[in-house]
Amino acid sequence: MALWWRRSRTLRFGLPMLLLIVGGSFGLREFAQVRYDVQKVKRKMDPALEAQLKKKNKDKITLESEYQKLQEPNSDWINIRGPRPWEDSKAVQDQQRKIENGSSIK
Repeated sequence: MALWWRRSRTLRFGLPMLLLIVGGSFGLREFAQVRYDVQKVKRKMDPALEAQLKKKNKDKITLESEYQKLQEPNSDWINIRGPRPWEDSKAVQDQQRKIENGSSIK
């Protein structure tokens, strides 16, 4: 009499599979809920810190102001070509120095 569940393939394989799927979905839901609960706790900030952040946001940096800063000429920047893999780096550096010294004399 105890062997009736061993003969039925549905009870032997299907029932454990169904329990695994249903139980897994409930377990996964609990783990996902813990993740969202932790995110809610981390997002809560100290009111003093929030006030400081709001004060800093009043003098916002806009895209237009940053663009204007980039439009100003930067005279310190010089475009220097690096040596190619087949070129001798010391020879290229010496050549660059000669060109730089020659242009600064003019």
